[in-house]
Amino acid sequence: MSDKREKENLTLLGNQNTQYKSEYDPSVLETFVNKHPENDYFVKFNCPEFTSLCPITGQPDFATITISYVPETLMVESKSLKLYLFSYRNHGDFHEDCVNKIMKDLIKLMDPKYIEVTGKFLPRGGISIDPYCNYGKKGTRWEEVAWNRLAQHDLYPEKVDNR
Repeated sequence: MSDKREKENLTLLGNQNTQYKSEYDPSVLETFVNKHPENDYFVKFNCPEFTSLCPITGQPDFATITISYVPETLMVESKSLKLYLFSYRNHGDFHEDCVNKIMKDLIKLMDPKYIEVTGKFLPRGGISIDPYCNYGKKGTRWEEVAWNRLAQHDLYPEKVDNR
């Protein structure tokens, strides 16, 4: 695919009339072609300003969401990812649901070799919650990587003294 054609598929990048959705909307996600599909490499997004709402109380929840993935054919465009994460602002879901939903939406969008999503939520009521989920493409070595990373997850937890 030529660079010009690729840019035609990206409607948000460079668009000065960006619409910020105020309710969960995975349809804003856009992709572009991975120019190095023969290489296995990680792409990592750190999203320190994630907000959602508690589905019971409606109170805001604040988190840093980290997304790491190994692309195959498609990659997520970062502005569309920003708008997608922003769309959680008025969405009510538990922390665990948010990270799993983000992961599943990105799997559906890109079909990556591997992906993991971590949420580090600020405490409410004296408890912080840090959900983690991952996925490795079935029938590939990434399926085993996913299991190993999940099984080894948080064996050496970080000291939490700033939240």
